[in-house]
Amino acid sequence: MKAPVAKRIGHRREHHGDVFVDHYEWLREKTSQDVVNYLEAENAYTEHVTADLAPLRQQIFDEIKARTKETDLSVPTRRGDWWYYGRSFAGKQYGVQCRCPVEDPDDWTPPQLDEDTEIPGEQILLDENVEAEGHDFFSLGAASVSVDGNILAYSVDVKGDERYTLRFKDLRTGQRYPDEIAGIGAGVTWAADNATVYYVTVDDAWRPDTVWRHRLGAQDSDERVYHEPDERFWVGVGRTRSNKYIIIAAGSAVTSELRYGPAEDPQATFQTIWQRRESVEYAVEHAVVGGQDRFLILHNDGAENFTLVDAPVDDPTAHRTLIEHRDDVRLDSVDAFDGHLVVSFRSEALPRIALWPVDGAGYGTMRNITFDSELMSVGLSANPNWSAPKLRIGATSFVTPVRIYDLDLATGERTLLREQPVLGDYSPHDYIERRDWAIAEDGARVPISIVHRADMQAPAPMLLYGYGAYESCEDPRFSIARLSLLDRGMVFAVAHVRGGGELGRPWYEHGKLLEKRNSFTDFIAVGRHLVDTGVTRPDRLAAYGGSAGGLLVGAVTNMAPDLFAGVLAAVPFVDPLTTILDPSLPLTVTEWDEWGNPLDDPEVYRYMKSYSPYENVDTRDYPAILAMTSLNDTRVYYVEPAKWVAALRHVQQSPDDGAKVLLKTEMNAGHGGISGRYERWKETAFQYAWLLDVTKADSGDG
Repeated sequence: MKAPVAKRIGHRREHHGDVFVDHYEWLREKTSQDVVNYLEAENAYTEHVTADLAPLRQQIFDEIKARTKETDLSVPTRRGDWWYYGRSFAGKQYGVQCRCPVEDPDDWTPPQLDEDTEIPGEQILLDENVEAEGHDFFSLGAASVSVDGNILAYSVDVKGDERYTLRFKDLRTGQRYPDEIAGIGAGVTWAADNATVYYVTVDDAWRPDTVWRHRLGAQDSDERVYHEPDERFWVGVGRTRSNKYIIIAAGSAVTSELRYGPAEDPQATFQTIWQRRESVEYAVEHAVVGGQDRFLILHNDGAENFTLVDAPVDDPTAHRTLIEHRDDVRLDSVDAFDGHLVVSFRSEALPRIALWPVDGAGYGTMRNITFDSELMSVGLSANPNWSAPKLRIGATSFVTPVRIYDLDLATGERTLLREQPVLGDYSPHDYIERRDWAIAEDGARVPISIVHRADMQAPAPMLLYGYGAYESCEDPRFSIARLSLLDRGMVFAVAHVRGGGELGRPWYEHGKLLEKRNSFTDFIAVGRHLVDTGVTRPDRLAAYGGSAGGLLVGAVTNMAPDLFAGVLAAVPFVDPLTTILDPSLPLTVTEWDEWGNPLDDPEVYRYMKSYSPYENVDTRDYPAILAMTSLNDTRVYYVEPAKWVAALRHVQQSPDDGAKVLLKTEMNAGHGGISGRYERWKETAFQYAWLLDVTKADSGDG
């Protein structure tokens, strides 16, 4: 079977005196039968080329399934008079949301529920499997219970385009309300009156731009509460943990403006906390300190890594500093409870939390919550209650399954409630996780997280993952599926490149706009370091990135093609200049703060063109490439990887090289890929089998 060859139709693009002829822009016509035929031909070709990997795919799928406890329950979380938890059932693609009554109001120890026995008083809130019936794709957005526990508001997406339909269910009767609101964002926020909800709608460019208020039972009479006219800004809405205020947030990538109103008032008006100022970001939490209502405001005005202040609710400008700015610590967030705060921060490229008591006298002594493992990620788990005697926290690492703890606030005692089950003979002692550092072109030290089996033989096959955008942090986390790679001798590593936030805000700032190339050169430096230290070889090294990480690995493929044996690019942002030049496309204008505005700035245009994976495809010996995308993705259009693959195939040196470049398009999925856990396991098995093949890894049992 021959590789598909996309027809070439010249499409002229001219900006700032530069002319680019795009031969594959015709692939953007999603409804064109020619486009659909081409994508289906690519899918058939990919299936043909990888057919010999089918037994390995099945083996990996069976391993993931065998290690996963398919019928399971999450740790119950108390809210009011109920314990809330999720269930999964063997053979079912989706979860089931449940609750059971609290027997003793003074008992905050979660009940030990057994998945094999009947749970007294159990109530099914929402069975996602029922909601998904008849649909090729299903995604649950919100599942939010009113403050009094009587009504469930939930939203669903059955196309993958991230436009949700909001519905309501009376949990006392099991009946669904006639109220139904289509075409909204995923989330929903209850007011404290238990009859009013706030939700957000998006504009034609998929930008969340308007907050609405809906009164249950008053269909088609929703009130527009706030509209954001600036196309760089998105909006969101939420309720403080104290249930006292509704917060409306408007923000661009670099600027914030928040409003607040009383949560119990269904006709609340909203006041601005701080007026927006360009390049000043802030977040707000409500606390009660010394008997007074105060706003805790985390901001970066003159504090690159953020500082924490508080102020009276009735005068947010009269603030005082609580935590000073530090160059070596990035303040991430603060969560307020009745009697204490939890401060989340980043230190030494890892997430950490600290407990901070508050009482009638003010703020007490802060203490860090620590764990022994070098690469342990620590954070808050489910803590919906304003007043509770215990704090729920979670911890995980590359070799430690997710652990859920309750921390007794009075005694400091920490109780392990659950460790993510891994069936079979898994032992963390069979694996090694460690931190390494590479030196970038400009001398920057780039952190690397590495995990492998203790008996790994170097030089080994390796998968190097990266993202490097939006200040997103790729923190250590456990993966059952990844064991199928590690047990076959593969090393997994994360390159914490600039553009991410692992080393604080400066690490992000030096990997965006006109410094974006640092992300790519950092990734290359990490790859070469791993080769130079003998961990792997170029013919055994694969790169993996998704979305903005797809841009990362796509750019690296042009800049250092000889460093990698294979590149896996998931929903990859590989035609960034075409996208960012078109403000009518979803999210483009809001992205200008991240990438720059090439429409108005010729320097930005030239810089983006210099690294765009699609526009820099040339005649060179590329590694094997597998690009995976989704037809209904509204964040990174399918057309970007489709055009990229067509261009790559056009410059191949020989017809036999066609098999080195593959495109797989999910025809019923969105940015997050296909839905349903078994289908996702199959997709993971497809990716892993391909990666093991291109890196010459052992495909047999670990």
